[in-house]
Amino acid sequence: MDIQSTSRRGLYPQIDPYETGKLDVGDGHSLYWELCGNPDGKPAVFLHGGPGGGSSPDHRRQFNPDKYKILVFDQRGCGKSTPYASLEANTTEHLVADIERLRTEVAKVDRWMVFGGSWGSTLSLAYAQAHPERATELVLRGIFLFDQHEVDWLYKEGGASAIYPEYWDEFVSLIPEGERGDLVEAYRRRLTGDDRDEQLRAAKAWSKWEGVTVTLLPNAHVIEEFTSPDKAIAIARIENHYMASGGWLAEGELLRGAEKLRGIPGVIIQGRHDSCTPPKAAWALKKAWPEVDLQIIPDGGHLFNEPGILDGLVRATDKFAGL
Repeated sequence: MDIQSTSRRGLYPQIDPYETGKLDVGDGHSLYWELCGNPDGKPAVFLHGGPGGGSSPDHRRQFNPDKYKILVFDQRGCGKSTPYASLEANTTEHLVADIERLRTEVAKVDRWMVFGGSWGSTLSLAYAQAHPERATELVLRGIFLFDQHEVDWLYKEGGASAIYPEYWDEFVSLIPEGERGDLVEAYRRRLTGDDRDEQLRAAKAWSKWEGVTVTLLPNAHVIEEFTSPDKAIAIARIENHYMASGGWLAEGELLRGAEKLRGIPGVIIQGRHDSCTPPKAAWALKKAWPEVDLQIIPDGGHLFNEPGILDGLVRATDKFAGL
């Protein structure tokens, strides 16, 4: 697929869900879900980033609505799912099980395309490796395998801090010097503490740092969105919770499990200048899963709606719909 051969693709027109609801998945959690597009179309599930980022109306617009039956949902603790920002019974294993319940109880399909970016790519791989017989294709963006060097890239000196030193200084300034050896743990204490004001300050700082790294060029709107109180708390608490636990994945687990993906068609859209999830992980996955179509976008960063990234994603969903 030559992404430079014609003009770049954008989002499909806005659509409303044809059905929405809540699914009780146990452990006190209720997941918001929506079905969009064509009820008789090719089934697809969209897995949002974060963890804790929640879904948005634009996510469903990466699929041709005449061709796809699209299930979009908010993972545990974020978006319209409840309880808000909850860390209880919130692990990768829980989320993989949730996807299966959504498949059987809401979408009511036997198999489906799995689409995810950033943390959504991690979750897509974890789900497809646990249930390879359920994945017709994988469309992935901004690969994050949850290996320690990827966490260190974001939260230790010498990674993304070397690209955004002024924002890094702002990020660490909230933490006393004596605690800066383990910023994930230092932030965890503040994000899970009883001081609500301190929790919000920490959440905004954590989310702002991520918001800085996800765009190729500075974007005030993204920073504003990431640091809004109604979003920052869920992003920061849940994301930090996963980072502190290594995503409940063993080092190298998703690469070793790539053998289970053999025979599943896949496309990876990866920004060359992605400062949140650099191309190293995508390249490692390509070597472990040679059949996947890895497209490194020369002028791409991290977010799905950057022009080159979006073009690749929409072309991928069109391809698998036979367009």
